[in-house]
Amino acid sequence: MIEYIKLFWEDAPEGEPLVILYEVDTGNERLALRSIDIFADGRTRNIPALYEGAIEITPIPTVDELNAHVWGEEFHACVIEKAEFEAIWESRFYSGAF
Repeated sequence: MIEYIKLFWEDAPEGEPLVILYEVDTGNERLALRSIDIFADGRTRNIPALYEGAIEITPIPTVDELNAHVWGEEFHACVIEKAEFEAIWESRFYSGAF
């Protein structure tokens, strides 16, 4: 099963994305299939292979874990629909809330 997560990063360092979208394979150790970095000006960066070149492959935490601040107080997350993920992937632009 695939889950789509929208992660908000409060006070992200300059140059880092304020929002990150993940396409998570819940049947494969919660590994991300794709992700989208969203920057303050609405531009996006599509990442078709999140783990390419990674030394360590890390599963994506659940929305409950992210909202329990297991990974830091600055992260908040919600589940989104596949259609929202795909629309942003295709348009390469984000006009939603930060």
